[in-house]
Amino acid sequence: MAVTVNERSARAIQPFHAVLLAATIPPFLGSLLSDIAYASTYEIQWINFAAWLVAGGMVFTGLALLWGLVDLIRADRRRGRPLIYVLLLLATFVLGLINSFVHARDAWATMPEGLVLSAIVVVLAILATWLGFSSLRVGGIK
Repeated sequence: MAVTVNERSARAIQPFHAVLLAATIPPFLGSLLSDIAYASTYEIQWINFAAWLVAGGMVFTGLALLWGLVDLIRADRRRGRPLIYVLLLLATFVLGLINSFVHARDAWATMPEGLVLSAIVVVLAILATWLGFSSLRVGGIK
């Protein structure tokens, strides 16, 4: 049985980039869960938790976006997936920033916009993470 190695770029995601990318989901998911808790209990502290979690998610998303942009600039023009990955991260960052502004308002004024934006940002973060991990492993052994 012969083993052939694909000559395309067989690079895996950098470990620090993987940590930054994977760390975008928990804060945004926690923010969504805090928004759901606020919507059901009207306890103002849940909005405070959500605001801080959105800020934490923005830190990780911004760093992952910066790393993704550097990888995109240095890419050897592998298919369009890295561009889609960076665009998803950019959309996550922009909507997360808008979500942060919404959560900076009074607790009563946050709903329902904050809840909807948190849900959209969580979906975008999950899609960006999935695409980032799947597209950065190209080539390998057949």
